[in-house]
Amino acid sequence: MFIDYWTLSEDVTLCLSFLYEVVTVTGDVKGAGTDANVFVTLFGDFGVTPKVHLASKSRTAFEKNKTDVFRIKTHNVGPLKKLRIEHDNTGMNASWFLDRVVVTDMNRPHLRFYFACNNWLSREEADNLFVRDLLGSLNPMDVPKLNKYIVSVFTADMKGSGTDADVFLNIFGENGDTGERRLDSDKDNFERGSEDKFTIEAPNLGRLRKITIGHNNRGSSAGWFLDKVVIDDMGNKEVYEFPVNRWFAMDEDDGKIQRDVLVGSMQPMGIVYNVQVMTGNVRGAGTNSKIHMVMHGAKGIKNSGKVFLEGGAFERGLIDIFNVEICELISPLSRVTIGHDNGAVGAGWYCEKVVIYCPFTGIEQTFPCGMWLDEDEGDGLIERELYEMVSLRQKKQKKYPWSLWIWTSDVKGAGTDAQVFLQIYGERGKSDEIKLENNSDSFEQGQLDKFIIEMPDIGRLLKLRIWHEKRHPFAGWHLAKVTLLKTLTMEKYSFECGRWLDINEDDNEIVRELPATGAYRVTICTGNVSGSGTDASVFLNIIGDLGDTGERLMFMSKNNVNKFEKGNHDEFLIESVTLGQVRKVRVGHDGRGGGCGWFLDKVMVREEGQPESAATEFPCFRWLDRNEDDGQIVRELVPAGDGLRLFNVNYHIAIKTGSVNGASSDSKVFVKLYGEKGDTDKVILAVSDNDLRNYYETGQTDIFILETFDIGKINRLLIGHTNEGLRAGWFLDSVQISVPVHGMQYMFPSHRWLCKDEADGKVEVEIYPSEVLEIEQLISYEVTVVTGDVRAGGTNANVFCQIYGDEGKTEVLALKSRSNNFERGTTEIFKIEALDVGKIYKIRIYHDGKGIGDGWFLETVDIKRLTMEVVETFTFPCNRWYFFPCKRWLAVDEDDGQLARELVPVDEAFMKKGDDDEEDSEATLGLEQKAMSTTYTVRLKTGDKKYAGTDANVFMILYGTKDDTGIINLKASKTHKNKFERGMTDEFTVEAVDIGPLKKLRVGHDNRGSAGWFLDWVEIDAQSLGQKLRFPCGRWLDKGEDDGAIVRDLFPNSLQTEFYTPFVPYEIKTFTSDVFGAGTDADVFIVLYGRDAVCTQQKSLCVNKRERRMYFERGAEDMFIVELEDVGDVMEKIRIGHDNRGVNPGWHLDRVEIRRLLRKGKGSETIIFPCECWLAKSEDDGETVRELVPSDIITEKLSRDGSLKVTEVEVEDALETHTYKVSVMTGDVYGAGTDANVFLTIYGDLGDTGERKLSKSETNSNKFERGAVDKFTMEAVDLGQVFKIKIRHDNSMVSADWYLDQVEVFDVDTEEVFLFLCERWLSRKREDKRIERLFYVKRDSSTASRAFVIIIGANHTQTERLWLDLPDGRKGFEAGSLESFESHGSDVGEIKKVELGHDGATPESCWLVDELSVAVPTKGVKYIFACKCWLAKDRGDGLTARVFNVLDAEAISISQKVIYELTVVTGDVQNAGTDTLIFMSVFGANGSTEEMLLQKNEDRFERGQEDTFNMEIDDIAPLRKMRLRIDGSGSRPDWFLDKLRSNYNTGEVSVFTYEDWLSKTHGPKRTMICEMAAVVDEEVMVELTTYIIQVRTSDVAAAGTDANVWIIVFGENGDTGTLALKECNKSNKFERKQVDTFRFSDILSLGDLSKVRVWHDNTGLAPGWHLEYIDVKDEIMDKTFRFPCDRWLAKNDDDGQIMRELACANNDYLDLNEKTKYEICVTTGDMAEAETKENAWIVLEGKKGRSKEFVMENSSKKKRFLRGNVDRFEFSSKTLGDIAGICLVTHTSVHYQTIFCFFVLCSINFRYIFSCNALIPLSPKRDDFLTFECTKTIESFASKARSLVPVKYEIIVITGDEKGAGTDANVFITIYGTNGDSGRRQLRQKFRNLFEREQTDRFVLEMLDMGELQKVRVEHDNSGLSPGWLLDRVEVTNTANGVTTIFLCGKWLDTQRADGQIARVLYPKY
Repeated sequence: MFIDYWTLSEDVTLCLSFLYEVVTVTGDVKGAGTDANVFVTLFGDFGVTPKVHLASKSRTAFEKNKTDVFRIKTHNVGPLKKLRIEHDNTGMNASWFLDRVVVTDMNRPHLRFYFACNNWLSREEADNLFVRDLLGSLNPMDVPKLNKYIVSVFTADMKGSGTDADVFLNIFGENGDTGERRLDSDKDNFERGSEDKFTIEAPNLGRLRKITIGHNNRGSSAGWFLDKVVIDDMGNKEVYEFPVNRWFAMDEDDGKIQRDVLVGSMQPMGIVYNVQVMTGNVRGAGTNSKIHMVMHGAKGIKNSGKVFLEGGAFERGLIDIFNVEICELISPLSRVTIGHDNGAVGAGWYCEKVVIYCPFTGIEQTFPCGMWLDEDEGDGLIERELYEMVSLRQKKQKKYPWSLWIWTSDVKGAGTDAQVFLQIYGERGKSDEIKLENNSDSFEQGQLDKFIIEMPDIGRLLKLRIWHEKRHPFAGWHLAKVTLLKTLTMEKYSFECGRWLDINEDDNEIVRELPATGAYRVTICTGNVSGSGTDASVFLNIIGDLGDTGERLMFMSKNNVNKFEKGNHDEFLIESVTLGQVRKVRVGHDGRGGGCGWFLDKVMVREEGQPESAATEFPCFRWLDRNEDDGQIVRELVPAGDGLRLFNVNYHIAIKTGSVNGASSDSKVFVKLYGEKGDTDKVILAVSDNDLRNYYETGQTDIFILETFDIGKINRLLIGHTNEGLRAGWFLDSVQISVPVHGMQYMFPSHRWLCKDEADGKVEVEIYPSEVLEIEQLISYEVTVVTGDVRAGGTNANVFCQIYGDEGKTEVLALKSRSNNFERGTTEIFKIEALDVGKIYKIRIYHDGKGIGDGWFLETVDIKRLTMEVVETFTFPCNRWYFFPCKRWLAVDEDDGQLARELVPVDEAFMKKGDDDEEDSEATLGLEQKAMSTTYTVRLKTGDKKYAGTDANVFMILYGTKDDTGIINLKASKTHKNKFERGMTDEFTVEAVDIGPLKKLRVGHDNRGSAGWFLDWVEIDAQSLGQKLRFPCGRWLDKGEDDGAIVRDLFPNSLQTEFYTPFVPYEIKTFTSDVFGAGTDADVFIVLYGRDAVCTQQKSLCVNKRERRMYFERGAEDMFIVELEDVGDVMEKIRIGHDNRGVNPGWHLDRVEIRRLLRKGKGSETIIFPCECWLAKSEDDGETVRELVPSDIITEKLSRDGSLKVTEVEVEDALETHTYKVSVMTGDVYGAGTDANVFLTIYGDLGDTGERKLSKSETNSNKFERGAVDKFTMEAVDLGQVFKIKIRHDNSMVSADWYLDQVEVFDVDTEEVFLFLCERWLSRKREDKRIERLFYVKRDSSTASRAFVIIIGANHTQTERLWLDLPDGRKGFEAGSLESFESHGSDVGEIKKVELGHDGATPESCWLVDELSVAVPTKGVKYIFACKCWLAKDRGDGLTARVFNVLDAEAISISQKVIYELTVVTGDVQNAGTDTLIFMSVFGANGSTEEMLLQKNEDRFERGQEDTFNMEIDDIAPLRKMRLRIDGSGSRPDWFLDKLRSNYNTGEVSVFTYEDWLSKTHGPKRTMICEMAAVVDEEVMVELTTYIIQVRTSDVAAAGTDANVWIIVFGENGDTGTLALKECNKSNKFERKQVDTFRFSDILSLGDLSKVRVWHDNTGLAPGWHLEYIDVKDEIMDKTFRFPCDRWLAKNDDDGQIMRELACANNDYLDLNEKTKYEICVTTGDMAEAETKENAWIVLEGKKGRSKEFVMENSSKKKRFLRGNVDRFEFSSKTLGDIAGICLVTHTSVHYQTIFCFFVLCSINFRYIFSCNALIPLSPKRDDFLTFECTKTIESFASKARSLVPVKYEIIVITGDEKGAGTDANVFITIYGTNGDSGRRQLRQKFRNLFEREQTDRFVLEMLDMGELQKVRVEHDNSGLSPGWLLDRVEVTNTANGVTTIFLCGKWLDTQRADGQIARVLYPKY
């Protein structure tokens, strides 16, 4: 379909609901049924559904022994974990005995969860619960056990503390909550001083976080003082204590009867939510029932628990306000549940809305209700889920909740009755004055009062001011202390007072200001390794932002008598002022005692009063032992996760003892360093780094490493000794301190005694540095090496590593310490000082293979480094962590035999992703590694010579431009067990990281065994780079052959290098089922499919027999990382199968998971393909190949905050599996049948079936016999619309030749039939000798519906429906037809989309659209949309309209047209009107148009009439002349034309006057063709002239001709039209050596001429003609133009052409190397602010260079750049080539602006137009240019004429491959270019049958240079027996410059097919 479209002048959010089927089975016991409302809540991995009402249309739901099925729509919560089912206890018989619930995920029906209950939901029966949590299982026989919680409730022993009310409890854990449970047992509960025990069964909640406990205020004495609650978690063997110690009473304390209590916390730390509940203003709206509410957080995962809204009136039209306090920040809320207990008379309630404000987030949310909660109204519900109206949400100032505790001292008269106030000051401001009030008597002697206050964020608290009103008689108050706790961050501040606020006591002040102080609780955790405890004295120093605690001896453990024993957690209390943020901890011991070595796990520090969860953790996990690790016994620790060893700096201290007699010392030496940033503590130097046993001996240098915080530049050093031992005196020579991290070395000379008995008797001395040297600066790396926990995984070899970064690489670093390293399952951490290599991109790690058991399984390597980023005066350390997973052997006899591995880093979040998943905590990162590394497949070919093989060990090194791989031992060949044997090719896999393009490789061997080796070549294939390199060798590596070398360097042969599209990595996991015989040894292969049938090659997952035996075992999960083609964003299906070889080839496959990396951003997606069936000849349907479609896609994406976001999406529109019945009809011709094996592949628009063997015919035992029909059945994933098949045979057996008549494919599922007419031989002997063919479907794709298009532009602008109504009253689009339409619509700007559709609503009105093309002539573009899709209710996706995006279309440039208003005036004479066909051609200064038909439209062109209409004409303005032609058809063929007017939108009117007849019979001229000159503003554009044409025939034998000759002359103003060379001065024309003169008068002058086209009709006896030249004289111009030829125009001579184009010889070549003159026209904008008085400068930028700066002068005498003016300037410059742009600037010291609208730049050959429309800034700088690109280029006529030189064009015509595609007609071509057209040329060749099916025909035509080709017109004359022709494409090559232009067609030129046209205009494909 082709449409000409003429222009005249939101985000959609899909709310996808998820469907679950809920089946309830009511038990078979008496009274089991219920008439209450039943609700269900589903809990899944992704969240929690709202509470859903199981509403039944039948009144008999939930009857005894009945099964009820409900379909509920809610959001996807992922795999279900548990279910909460409940009823509202309404109705006559509310009690319900539920047997079980079954929930099916309707999107994945195989996911069916069974929830066993077998219990009552009843107030009266069993345990009185009518809410139950049920655990789910996929196995109906598996009943998951609930966890038991023993709840002990302790009521306080004080007056009135017991209660008669009903007590409710809800327990919250990390996995959810129990729901509200009533604590009720038979005895009288909750009496004073009692302990009550209850058992609660619930799913496992994990670690408990909090409880909600409260009562319903019923009974005579409802008030209750609760001491504490203790919960014993039986399943997890944990006991949790919840201290409460508060009243639950409306008239005591704060009046609350429900509280949230955190585990272990005495703090009231709730977040207060302000809740407003509005009762509706309708009759009977109020209620006396108890109202409750549940607030739900995001996704419903967290909730508030049931909150009773006590004290509210709930009267008609009133708003009740409550402050609800819960210990969870869940704002903003996702929904609110509100309901009542239906417990009062008139219980029904009309709720209008609920408004909830959370001060902490500042969010106020409105939840409209507007419904009854009444069992007698509406739907009978008494509880509803309310959802927010988001448009009403308001943001207010945030306020943070704080817990305030005030202790009144226990001294006589300490209490006060006065009103107490306080104000708090922080770093960012202060709070308002806070008035403290309480219900009960507060501030009594020895009492603790608790309050919750809200404050804005004032930063860290500094002080508190507290005072009271002194007017009260008992106002005096002795305040002990105040504490404040920020409930969300657990920041705690203490304010000690211990003074009176009394006008009669102390200093008589009643205002106190208190500073913040604190105490720290320290937990020291000793490790659980052998010998980890210590008896030494341990000391600790806590260091914070505001100071430190100093070293404190850890003497009194709070919880263990014997401290620091193996596995102990010892607690200590350190009193201190507030240290601010705790930054580090210094911990150590004195090294005394037998077992002084100590393994410290960690130290935890928290402020006193805070829970354990708020502690700062300082991990160590190291020895403090002289004989382990690095030998240190004092360590500085930093908080967890911060690269533990990197924050400290290593100070290398070398101490030299003097060489004088008695200089050595036995005493302990200590040092203290003083630096710019701080001082170290005094540190005993206990363990030396150079391991000299006896320290401080005469003349000896001892080296120690002091690891401490960075003290900056060292100023001085204190060194001394403890003066212990027999020979304590010491002569210290010097101290040298090196700090590699700073790149500094300090020299401290001493040369003195430190001895009581020598010199001054000092034993310690301060020394200042004598010199400071700069040494090579290093940085610290922390390298963590994890050895795998596999058998023999450890190694005794020496391990080394090398780190590579952007800025270089480190030296080889040895990884060793004092401990036994690299044992199985261990983790070692090494701190290494090495060069800063910048961002690390890889490491190489290897060992030397020494020692017994050197093989090593390396799990991972982590490298952490510290970079310092300085911000103002604060230094913020910032870690860089690099994770290098390995999980491979470094062993000769394992894996690929390599002892070295190159590892690339992956993101930390990927490493941690497995932590939460208990099933598979191994994070497999092979895919990320694969993507970052390059895998080289190396093939080595051993020569086919005698003794060519070798037994030596072969190695190789690959050298890239950046780096090399190091030595690779080629141990494990993938192809042969015995490697490098004669004539064999061995394959190895080598992995390397970023070594750059390969430049050479080194290959050699170690000369062991029979070592001589002849290496033929090495081939290296890098699929991820898309290249295969061949390194030729062809030489011996043998000591006794060639040159004796056994190592050679090889270089790639560039001619043998292959390039292809790079592959991408996929991680493919296969899960073999756990059923008998499930495993296989066969060769398993896989193919991946994307959208639009894009697929990978077939890939075998195993490369050899060994791997095939190893993988695919029963119950196994096998992972393969393969590199394959990229199938695009969507993976539609996979094909997996095997070759059925091996012992037990049958395979039961459970599923396949394919993981691949996301295109943008870090992360991956895993696509799951379930299978759950056999691939076996002997099982199921006998298929060994299956096609699988995806069920789920799991995406793991790295968020900006570094966390890993995991989302699971169900594939909703996955393809289904269809059954296809294939009927194969063998032709009824002699020898048609075949005995060969036949293979078939079916292709659809969604994919293909893969090749299937047609093995078992369902109709004939002997298949494929002459005239027979054989039927086969195959299953495949939905192929969509089947459009082709590939069928072949293997040419086996005796009679293999086969004549195939047709194939029919029937899709059983859609009942569609696809017919393939074949009628071809598949034979090696017949036809084209092919045994494989492709056939395309024969379709019935017509429609009788009415079609339309809608053109859509930017910003959703679009035309109305443009109906495509067929002409001539035809109904419907026929199959195979091609229809063209012209439509007019509003201008939508740039076209973005096109919608095509039809109005057919019935299933029969189906339409298969093959192609849609939309041409927009006014924009000069044509879009071709390859549709190939159904517009049908019952085909494809069921759409009858489709939107096509122009980004998917092929855009073709066509000639741009403009709209002219044309007025045709018919003369007012008798019979002037006409109905003949009128054709018009227009000629302009910039080209000419083709002939265009002027539409009659019934009433046009009648006598005396003016007809005005729009015409789209090529943009050739200004117009010069017009040619009109009539064809003499019709009943009134004569026409009297008066004149024509054309009006372009610029306002220029051209008038063309004729005032005569166009007729064969009327008027003086008797002509049917006329030319008229354009008259513009009374100026005639073209004058009349007389042309005298002289034709000279050459002086060669038989040069003359008797044929008829015609000529067309071309010039500036178009062409003359066809002139017959008839009337001549000679009677016998065109004779040898003769000049014939022809005179043509009254012809419109063409101006300068460019070419002539001359031809003859090849008639007469001797038509061949040798033409020498043609002269054309224009009499008006008095100028003669010569057109030399000197060629034959003859079918049998020269190149066989009888048409020639001759260029004018007058247009001599111009020398363009000289200077060129440029004329510049500047148009200033027509607006007030547009003009300027300044000069302007311009620079021209051409393709050959840039001009100098030209000034465009603007003087007072000659003013330029005035508003709306056009100014002209002339400049000379060197030739710049084609002008691409201009740079423009105006200079001034004042800033105002001018605007230039338009620039026109003219040179000799070209005119360049620049549309600026921009304000040019007036700039004081000379280099402030504005640059404009050239908008339009117009070539001058003279330039075009000069370029007309003869060029040979090769024309290749390719005929299509369909039945009857060839033609016997004569074919003609016309080529159009920027320099004109070629004329109509016949494509002919002697003795050749042209244009046959699937044939390529070549022709060479000589023409004048056409310039850039714009289109071709191909046509035929419809002659011959079968003229219909399917043209595939035309390729035209300009042999002079080698440019080929391709013109695609793919359409019929046939009067009986498509649109019946036998001529087509084709545009180039760019």
